[in-house]
Amino acid sequence: MRITAVVNGETRQADDVWPGESLLYVLRERMGLPGAKNACEQGECGSCTVYMDEVAVCACLVSAGQAQGRRIVTVEGLAQGDELHPLQQAFIEAGAVQCGFCTPGLLIAAHDLLRRGGRPADAEIREALAGNLCRCTGYEKILDAVRMAADRWQDRGS
Repeated sequence: MRITAVVNGETRQADDVWPGESLLYVLRERMGLPGAKNACEQGECGSCTVYMDEVAVCACLVSAGQAQGRRIVTVEGLAQGDELHPLQQAFIEAGAVQCGFCTPGLLIAAHDLLRRGGRPADAEIREALAGNLCRCTGYEKILDAVRMAADRWQDRGS
C-alpha cells in the first residue's frame, strides 16, 4: 500500500508499505528520517516518540496505515532549517546528550510539555519525561536542559 502523510511540514509518500509495518520503520527506512530511534519496539523506552496530529506517540506502536493522511513531526522537524529549536540547543549546552539514543524521544516529550506554556516545576518535568529511558545521563543534565529551554521558550514562542 501507499502511505501519504505530511511529515515535518512536507507531503511525503512511501510505496509498497506492508500494513503491519510500524510508523517508526516507515519514517526511518522508507523516508530517510533516522531521528526517532528503534530501541524496545514495545513503547516502553520513548526513543521513537514523534507527534502525530500534535499528539506525542511512540512510533513503534503506530501501524503504518494509521499514519495515512496524518501530520507527523519528528525530532528533525523541531528545527527551523539549519537553526536548532531552543530546546535542542539547550540539550547541547547543558550536556544532556551523551550517546544520543534517547535524545529524540526526550526532545519530543519535553517539547510537548513546554509548548503548553509557563515554566514547569521539576515534578512536572519528571512526570512529562517519565516514559523516556536514558541509560547515560542520570537525568540531571536533561532536567537542566528543560529548565534552560523553558526560560528561553517565551522569547521564541514555539
